[in-house]
Amino acid sequence: MPISTELLTTNLTSPVVLAFGLGLVARLLRSDLAFPSAIQQYLSIFLLLAIGLKGGVALGQPALAELALYIAATIVIGVVTTGSAYLAARLWLRQPVIEAASLAAHYGSVSAVTFIAAQQFSERLGQPADAVLVALVVALELPALLVGLTLGRRAGGSGGSGGASSLGHTTREVLTSKTFILLLGGLAIGAISGRSGVAAVEAMYFQLFQGMLMLFMLDMGLTAAERLRELREGVGRLLAFAVVVPLGHGLLGALVATAIGLNPSSAAVFAAMTASASYIAAPAAVRAGLPEANVGRAITASLGITFPFNLAIGIPLYAAFTDWLAA
Repeated sequence: MPISTELLTTNLTSPVVLAFGLGLVARLLRSDLAFPSAIQQYLSIFLLLAIGLKGGVALGQPALAELALYIAATIVIGVVTTGSAYLAARLWLRQPVIEAASLAAHYGSVSAVTFIAAQQFSERLGQPADAVLVALVVALELPALLVGLTLGRRAGGSGGSGGASSLGHTTREVLTSKTFILLLGGLAIGAISGRSGVAAVEAMYFQLFQGMLMLFMLDMGLTAAERLRELREGVGRLLAFAVVVPLGHGLLGALVATAIGLNPSSAAVFAAMTASASYIAAPAAVRAGLPEANVGRAITASLGITFPFNLAIGIPLYAAFTDWLAA
């Protein structure tokens, strides 16, 4: 099932992807272009809150049983993708338990930026994804991180008598992270205020969204290029891992999303969620729960390889696959 030229062109010529490419080129040319850390923080806070607000305003009223099914399927797929990433890291990359668990936590978790990019892609095609997916981002993050950290404790490094306490601490850190707080908080504000209430801030959070996203993706391009420079030994195997594993996760996500009744555009965004790899929440959780792990390698793979792959090729591929499944 090939990706149509039109679908791929639509993605590759979008301002979001082009801004990311500009950041890559600028850093590879050793330009002095850089974003201050305060601006980086502001852009991420803005985007997460804005996508939460958008989801809250558009949130329908799915039946309780339907919502429970979506959340249950998301939790299960989070566990499955974390487990498969762990096995791939052990068998293909030949990593020790702790390093494999670190990679599994990153690749079972979700990249909020990939989710936003997939949402924007569906909107450009004129088929916006369902707002309930904002809540499913949260449902995907927690089980993946907890399973990854639990697998890491098989090595005995961070486990022992303090394992339960450490796991509880990590759970709290994940639940109070800015991704969770801003997405769920924005979702609640949008749902409670409604379209008329949010109209007062629409000019900032809705009309400026695309411009802010371009700036953020420019910074992501700069950061991804830095990570690519860090690749040294085992590049071929890591490259294969960082492409094949998320690709398999994305196709599985598309199948599951279609099976539980999501429409093709929503299923494509869900597939992009399951194919993504975290480089914000997961590193913080792994540093707290598995301090012995080399988090830098996982960030390099997730941000330097998987994120560009999904942004350029993965998202349109998942969209084409879900359309094929629905045909």
